Amino acid sequence: MTLSSPALIETLDQLEALYGRPAVTSTAKVADRVTPAYRQMIEASSFCALATSGPEGLDCSPRGDAGTCVIIQDDKTLLMPDRRGNNRIDSLRNIVRDPRVALMMLIPGSLSTLRVNGTAKLSAGPALLDSLSMDGKAPRSVIVITVDEIYFQCGRAVLRAGLWDPSKHIDPASLPTPGQILEDMSSGEVDGKVYDDEWPGRAAKSMW
Repeated sequence: MTLSSPALIETLDQLEALYGRPAVTSTAKVADRVTPAYRQMIEASSFCALATSGPEGLDCSPRGDAGTCVIIQDDKTLLMPDRRGNNRIDSLRNIVRDPRVALMMLIPGSLSTLRVNGTAKLSAGPALLDSLSMDGKAPRSVIVITVDEIYFQCGRAVLRAGLWDPSKHIDPASLPTPGQILEDMSSGEVDGKVYDDEWPGRAAKSMW
């Protein structure tokens, strides 16, 4: 589909004329700190997407942890341990150069999501790292997030996607495996079958 120039929305006036102004239900829910209700939602969220920005562009990284994906230090501060991953550290590189971050937090089984916008810095203080150890292993750094605004998002997107509906779940066998993708993208340098066979054991040893 090709868009003709008149169809493009290029100004805020055009955008607001199309959508109108948000209702009080969309604005009254916004807080500048962690409220008691939002504390409950954070403590129930084991997965979130972390969005960051840097000179090379934008990045969005999946983050998950046992119990909750962030720890509430106080009503303005969240702590996100940087657990083991692929060691690309795209998010961390961005935060060092541009502190702006956003979180989209999911709560398994709930239609509501929680959005957090704020700024972040990295800490490698030994006491903090030790306090966030899991299975005897401390994270290498902690993302310390200052909350600027926090609010829930209604459940339409999760409901439309059928995210928690088992009948909508995809059979993993119908998708290409990570090993198959790596073998193809590396022109055979990576043995895809070996990668897939070894990954579960490797992940189990490096979960934290």
